[in-house]
Amino acid sequence: MTKLRKQRRRKIYRHNVNRKRLRNKIYSVGNIACKEIKEAWERTKSVETNLKEMGLSYDPNKTLEIPNTKKEFKASLLSNENDWEETTVEEEPTQPISSKLHVAEALEADAKAPRERRFQLPKGQVEWITYLMKKYGKDYKAMARDKKNYNQETWKQIRQKIRRFRTIPAQYKKYLEENGLQESDSEGDTVSDDEL
Repeated sequence: MTKLRKQRRRKIYRHNVNRKRLRNKIYSVGNIACKEIKEAWERTKSVETNLKEMGLSYDPNKTLEIPNTKKEFKASLLSNENDWEETTVEEEPTQPISSKLHVAEALEADAKAPRERRFQLPKGQVEWITYLMKKYGKDYKAMARDKKNYNQETWKQIRQKIRRFRTIPAQYKKYLEENGLQESDSEGDTVSDDEL
């Protein structure tokens, strides 16, 4: 009798549920950000099947399995005890060659492509470094004794920040233009940095 009551309860129409939105939520794949995967995706197939056809991993725990030493040890003990029995060779299942393997190759090529460095120092730090460079030039020990050195950084830490600042072309060129300096002046500075 309880089964009938549960079935009856399940068949009650829920007025507060938007069925169209619910259907779209159930069948949607979600927002796929990767262009290559989005183009090769087939809505009729499951996520696992789609990824397997593209040459990608659905579950990395199964793909790159962590070796279990306890199981290996047991298997080696069993194989040593049963040497007289014929050993069966397990054949690995061959994966069907798919036409969508270009997706994995495109993703791999994109991952290996060189990236543009977008690192920049914060505005406050740039202002402080430029202030020190204008006031003291190359005297890092005097920079460490400056009254605005609130963080009490050593002269080597300040020198390292200035070197980092010089490696960022966008910010350093702006500093050079504001002070009427040229690139050749900055090259001479790097030589003197190494002397310290």
